[in-house]
Amino acid sequence: MSERRQLINLAYRLLGSLADAEDVVQETYARWYAMSRRQREAIDSPGAWFTTVASRICLDLLGSARAQRERYVGEWIPEPLPDRTELTDGRPGGGRVDPADRVTLDESINMAFLVVLESMSPAERVAFILHDVFCYSFAEVAEVVGRSPAACRQLAWLARRRVHAAEVPAVPTAQQARIVRDFKQAWEAKDIDALIGLLAPDATGTADGGGLVSAMLRPMEGGQRIARAFVTVAGLAPGLTILERTVNGQPGLVVQQDGVTVVVLSFDVVGERIRHIWSVLNPEKLRPWTTG
Repeated sequence: MSERRQLINLAYRLLGSLADAEDVVQETYARWYAMSRRQREAIDSPGAWFTTVASRICLDLLGSARAQRERYVGEWIPEPLPDRTELTDGRPGGGRVDPADRVTLDESINMAFLVVLESMSPAERVAFILHDVFCYSFAEVAEVVGRSPAACRQLAWLARRRVHAAEVPAVPTAQQARIVRDFKQAWEAKDIDALIGLLAPDATGTADGGGLVSAMLRPMEGGQRIARAFVTVAGLAPGLTILERTVNGQPGLVVQQDGVTVVVLSFDVVGERIRHIWSVLNPEKLRPWTTG
């Protein structure tokens, strides 16, 4: 059980889904206990064994995920994670969960980074995460991916190039929080001019309803269009409560209706403007945010 946090951290970064990450950990445990006691005792490093097996399961899942995404209704966004202090167990009236069972929040967990990971091949993603984020050697990565260390080095380089291509100058957290707060206030006031001023002219907005709730099926482009859409939502649902929360380690917003979280928003801030908004409405991805 001492490996649980490490495995959840790894699997979430590889899959972008906390629910799937938890399933991977359970499957890894099942394979461990399916072995005889003598087989388990023969393993020199159980921690390394757990990591290797969990990574291979994730690699298989990533391979099948592409076909599943083709059948997914609308856009697929990684599952948003709350700050540790805001985690619940996902049940109505949910109690707090042990933070050790959840995901450590750092720069490798923000939504923009996870979206870039989605553009990688399964092998690139696994090689990059294991080597660049979790500091495994390419020899160790090769055991997971089933390729030579040199090939894994190339995979990680290709993945790293994708990440660097998407990088923008870092914005201090306090500045991000101020801009997100201004967006919240403008949204609540239905101030379309203020919203337009906070959005980059070429901003994009992506929503994930998973076919379970109504959401736009394609990303929306243009700051003015996005601002009008948010004002329309505010007019159609006047009883919504908008809260400032930490989403994947960065300032974000949580929208509740009658105490239940219905939307989680992540923001990509560049300079003084919002470049991208990711809105997760799929209730299956909002389990950790359930409050009532």
